[in-house]
Amino acid sequence: MNAKSSNNRPACFSTKIDLKLASKLESDLHNQGFTLSKPAYTIFQAKKKNISCTLYESGALTVQGKDKDEFIEFYLEPEILQTFHYSHGDLHLNLEPRIGVDEAGKGDFFGPLCVTALYADGEGVKKLYDIGVKDSKRMADKTVLKLADKIRKDFLHVTVRISPQKYNELYQNFHNLNRLLGWGHATAIVDLARKTSCHKIVIDQFADESVVENAVARKNMTLNLEQKPRAEEDLVVAAASICARASFLEGLEKLSKEIDFSLPKGASSLALRAGKKIVRQYGEDMLKRLSKAHFKTYAQVLED
Repeated sequence: MNAKSSNNRPACFSTKIDLKLASKLESDLHNQGFTLSKPAYTIFQAKKKNISCTLYESGALTVQGKDKDEFIEFYLEPEILQTFHYSHGDLHLNLEPRIGVDEAGKGDFFGPLCVTALYADGEGVKKLYDIGVKDSKRMADKTVLKLADKIRKDFLHVTVRISPQKYNELYQNFHNLNRLLGWGHATAIVDLARKTSCHKIVIDQFADESVVENAVARKNMTLNLEQKPRAEEDLVVAAASICARASFLEGLEKLSKEIDFSLPKGASSLALRAGKKIVRQYGEDMLKRLSKAHFKTYAQVLED
């Protein structure tokens, strides 16, 4: 019997893979910084700190080391195995039909603010589980975009994407980010609720519950709103977070093409430097077109 790790998972993970994937796996591990060798009876062995992978000539693959769980969840399952029973094996699935809601872009100086509401029934929840849905904040951008394509094709959803120009106009009216977010949430929720007749809504809470409640009430609709921190643990909210994040990334890419260089995510020194470059080359009007003007970064960009 395998020794058990502290999270009750085996210390060594074993599975079988199609040997057609061996070259992709080997190349990916090399790119991730693994050192490769070829012991007897193996196609290769790959090692780096806290993790090792061995692919045998039979197609058997073993992974061990204290970082194996993260490696399996975020690389091996989505990219190679295309199943998620290891990372989600002990998950209790809530099959109640519901709408999940989340947003992306509120902490990013450049790019749009995006809110997605997504509906799933019991079968839909199972499908979200099978395709490996989890909180988008724990995924690489490439994985978010790839998974969002699958979700959008198969699930009813509404995304409100607010461009920086529109965002700045709305902020002048609301004078408060949470009220603006509440309006965006209510717009997506009510639109999808009318399309699906589903009144059960789960929201990743970002402010006092009254903010969204009041925004929904102003649209003359009575809904069962469940707002909670870390709601992305709910698969339907997680799927909404993936779609919102993908919409943000796509919007940021579109704006980047307008000025022919990549706009950074977040509001760090990278955003500050990019903002100063934009002002030098295109002027303040372009900066306002691409960014959220109430951020302190905006004033910092304009400082001498």
